[in-house]
Amino acid sequence: MTKKEELLETIAASLIPLLQAMDTLTWARQRLEPYRIDLIVNAIRDNSETLEAALASLRSGKWPSELKTFRDIIDRTATATLGAYNGLKQAAELNGFDALWRAHRSIKQHILAERTLYTVADISTPISQYYLPQEYRETKDLIAKIEAAADQDPSLGGITEHLIQNGKNQTECSVYIPEYLDSAVAAPVVLALHGGKGNGKDFIWNWLPAARAFGTVLIAPNSRGKTWAIAGEDLDSSTLDRALEEVEKYQNLDRKKVLMTGMSDGGTFCYVSGLFNNSCATHLAPFSASFHPMLLEFISSDRLHGLPIRLVHGTRDWMFPIELAHQAKESFRASGAHITFVELTDRSHVFPQDEASSTLNWFLNGVS
Repeated sequence: MTKKEELLETIAASLIPLLQAMDTLTWARQRLEPYRIDLIVNAIRDNSETLEAALASLRSGKWPSELKTFRDIIDRTATATLGAYNGLKQAAELNGFDALWRAHRSIKQHILAERTLYTVADISTPISQYYLPQEYRETKDLIAKIEAAADQDPSLGGITEHLIQNGKNQTECSVYIPEYLDSAVAAPVVLALHGGKGNGKDFIWNWLPAARAFGTVLIAPNSRGKTWAIAGEDLDSSTLDRALEEVEKYQNLDRKKVLMTGMSDGGTFCYVSGLFNNSCATHLAPFSASFHPMLLEFISSDRLHGLPIRLVHGTRDWMFPIELAHQAKESFRASGAHITFVELTDRSHVFPQDEASSTLNWFLNGVS
């Protein structure tokens, strides 16, 4: 075996288990709920053991100096991924909401791994494919388009961080623009709103694979406070408007295709902000959101009539019971909105990332 073949074998021996372990964490984090963490951990335990062996092999192998940066990124990604697994194992030893809280902390290591590995997605097809929904990973035209964009100098798009100026206040905002987009061509937009006590920098990774596959600009701002302004003075809607204006400085946006979506409090804020006549949103897709029918008393019937809304909610949701989603569905339907309702019988109060592609297909193509 030549040295080149040995190196390629070493890369594959570490990269394949890493990507499999990360995929498994994506599956796991969509199914977290109190009193079931141990079941999730038992289902994924073997992946961490395989990854530990692969990381040891990676560290013992000889790499050429020109690949040191790539090797270090794989090492850091694997270390963070194992940190997520170890955190989940610790959570499984706890009970109820203590276990859930610890599990959510561990998932931050998975997000760190995704953020780290994405920096080399443009030089490795398997890594690039990880950042696509599974059903699009073998789509040749899409992969070719992404790889062609990676060869541009400089490469366009990617993830950028911004400070959005809103009066005297500044709000952090993460933006993803698919690398292959033409900045002169108006692109559809997704405004992705994090859950309570979350942030856009982390939440954007739930939506990035689908946005990358469908060619949508992705904007994930922070709320002004610990959560969105779902009660009292609305301090956040103007931030969404400013974020769109900021991105339009370097990427043309299609203002007739603006999806406002969010998880938990972010989903609830979709109602608070997105239902009013002056909203920037053309479509709404709240996930695991709360709802009160009194809200509709303040909304124009013209705004509601024909408004496309996609509701996604888990049957096992312990924070906002599924009955709230059914109530929202019936209330909006009676008000003339175009409702698509998705009940996920095996999900709790989680963001179902595997619903992101379906949501964008609904948004862009009208597919329920």
